[in-house]
Amino acid sequence: MSILVIGVHHRTGPLELLERLALGDDALPKVLHGLVSRPDVREAVVLSTCNRTEIYAVAERFHGAFADMRDTMCEIGSLAPEDLHPAMYTFYDEAAVTHLFEVSAGLDSSVLGETEILGQVRRAWELAHDEGATRSTLNTLFRHAVEVGKRARNETGISRSTASVSHAAVDMAREHLGTLAHRRVLVIGAGEVGQGVATALVGAGADSVTVANRTVERGRELADRVGAGVISLDELDHHLPRVDVVVTCMGGGQPLLDVASVRSTMAQRPERPLLIIDLALPRDVESAVGDLNGVTRYDLDDLRDWAARGVAARQAEVDRVRAIVADEVGRFVVEATARQAAPLVAALHERAEHIRLGEQERLHARLASLDDEQRAAVEALTRGIVAKLLHGPSVRLKNDAGTPRGERYADAVRDLFDLG
Repeated sequence: MSILVIGVHHRTGPLELLERLALGDDALPKVLHGLVSRPDVREAVVLSTCNRTEIYAVAERFHGAFADMRDTMCEIGSLAPEDLHPAMYTFYDEAAVTHLFEVSAGLDSSVLGETEILGQVRRAWELAHDEGATRSTLNTLFRHAVEVGKRARNETGISRSTASVSHAAVDMAREHLGTLAHRRVLVIGAGEVGQGVATALVGAGADSVTVANRTVERGRELADRVGAGVISLDELDHHLPRVDVVVTCMGGGQPLLDVASVRSTMAQRPERPLLIIDLALPRDVESAVGDLNGVTRYDLDDLRDWAARGVAARQAEVDRVRAIVADEVGRFVVEATARQAAPLVAALHERAEHIRLGEQERLHARLASLDDEQRAAVEALTRGIVAKLLHGPSVRLKNDAGTPRGERYADAVRDLFDLG
């Protein structure tokens, strides 16, 4: 299959490293084109979320493709290879397929069974496809991965209860405060995570939610949908002293809330504590903000620790999902090996058809006296003979593809029919 994946995720690297490797949608096309322009990378998909940055590729040569992919990761994060390697993992062929299927199923997420990752996998594939970076192998792999993610959630309870980063953040806030009723909450960012947070807040009983977004129109769309208020980012300093909870989801690269701005906010409300949950990558809130009196600051590391408490309660579902993944990996491998035999089978049929037509041409003069009906009968007869002769070898080549016997059969067919 020659499928290779390298990556860094929340269990192998610190948040600071994930921040450096994070890619927005606007940066992905350049990275994808850079990858597939390398001689040893035929196809590529880049998956970058708040939990991971991964490169999936079809490799022409393993070592060359690995070096190209690693160098790309280093370029993204402005890292030396020795700084990346301790946190980087690599999977090849069947192990790479297993890893992607587990990611899609929510087994590899910080919030076990989260639903958001499935959409992120689909969008990463669609973007790569739109940029011309995928062909048959990765298109088939990612299509299958999306099916696995759906099957895992439909057939098990892996996504029951808290099953997204957005919902986990709201549940963590509710646990910290006791209740969200009569609490004023500010959601900064109206992207996918911000939408999930705002929706979850309303469902959790928060009766005063405001959305702040760089584009006010998009913020207003979300606010109208959930019955919230809306402000622009320019109004943050004015609005912050009024709220009890802030959830940030922007990830623009520069902190939206620094020590000076939050200190000023707290000076205007000395008796009221402030809870800040930073879901962005790169982070929206300076780390030192959490040291200010009256301020509690959580980020993705804290959220992962909180969410880990629910893993044991759903261990039976994990086992069921792993069984589904194993079943689907086996099916994918069988189908992939069968597809590998297809070019040889097609070449065999093409050679036979060339011989059949050559013989008809050689006997053209002797067949000239036949009428149309007789010519059609000869055509059907010769096609039928070729099809029946090749049916058995074709089926055997497909069924045994990927096995030592299949390799022997393939070599014999190439030699006997001079197929190259």
